[in-house]
Amino acid sequence: MQWTPAILHSPAGERVRCDLCPHRCALAPGQLGACKVRRGAEGGLETATFATSVAHTDAVERKPFFHYRPGTPALTLAAPGCSFRCDYCVNHLLSQYGREADLPWEATPVDVEDVVARAAAVGGCVALSYSEPSLAVELTLALAERGRQAGVEVVWKSNGFLTAEAIEIVAPALAAVNIDLKGLDDARHRRLTGAPAAPVLAAIRAFHEAGVWVEVSTPLVPGVSTAEEDVREVAAAIAEVDPGIPWHLLRFTPAFRMSGTDPTGPEALAAAVELGRAAGLRHVYVERALGAPGRATRCPGCGDTVIERGIWSLEASHLVAGGCPSCGTSIEGRW
Repeated sequence: MQWTPAILHSPAGERVRCDLCPHRCALAPGQLGACKVRRGAEGGLETATFATSVAHTDAVERKPFFHYRPGTPALTLAAPGCSFRCDYCVNHLLSQYGREADLPWEATPVDVEDVVARAAAVGGCVALSYSEPSLAVELTLALAERGRQAGVEVVWKSNGFLTAEAIEIVAPALAAVNIDLKGLDDARHRRLTGAPAAPVLAAIRAFHEAGVWVEVSTPLVPGVSTAEEDVREVAAAIAEVDPGIPWHLLRFTPAFRMSGTDPTGPEALAAAVELGRAAGLRHVYVERALGAPGRATRCPGCGDTVIERGIWSLEASHLVAGGCPSCGTSIEGRW
């Protein structure tokens, strides 16, 4: 485990305050924050996240991104740690490092130049996913700086739990971000994640306003986001930011502390799709449970299918200059 200097901190009396996420932990030297991967240091802050536990390449659709460079290879990195403690996390062996007993540190330092070169060799991007990428903001900035020279962009799959100042610093380094918006009822969101919901919605708006391509994912978690009124509320909030934001409805998979809970049924996902469309969202997706039609992009003008997808793959894009070949309607995205 290697500790390196961290950014985004301010004095807090005899302590230092971490200004990366809204927890704003005030830390004494050597004291860990709520994320367990940032700690106080003499005169500043340190991070353990200039590292990764994985380094593999798959399609960007797996993040999921459906409107960002379809079919692009994404070299994925993930350092342990998270600012949330979601009870259903399928990646808890990585994300809950420091919270769960006996989870080993199995990350190695990242060679930024090597990572960017590997992504460039396959015409890809670098994705930070599986754990919480915002905790690796220093690594993100380094990857983006080197990536600009090689034509390699950086994308995040994030919980969106960042301060305004963190977003201001990192937004210019990101080409795209997919943010989990698990629900908007604050009490239920806190029970599930240990954190409030409002900063997540604020981050969606802030990244969008900063020009980062934004997609949103909502897992239909029992007791948090499965009721019709919850789905409708989330859809309306996204549509208020921009009805062209792609919305990914994710099937809840029993895992971690919720391993005994039933998975989301296809009928609930299909109903959520209709609620999203009724709220005005133009692009609503379900990865698997509704088959290929649930993954396809349709023109909001004429209804023709303009992008066909397999599971975590691009099958065919019929776009012409970013628009529908039949009626010419422009399709939101980074094509």
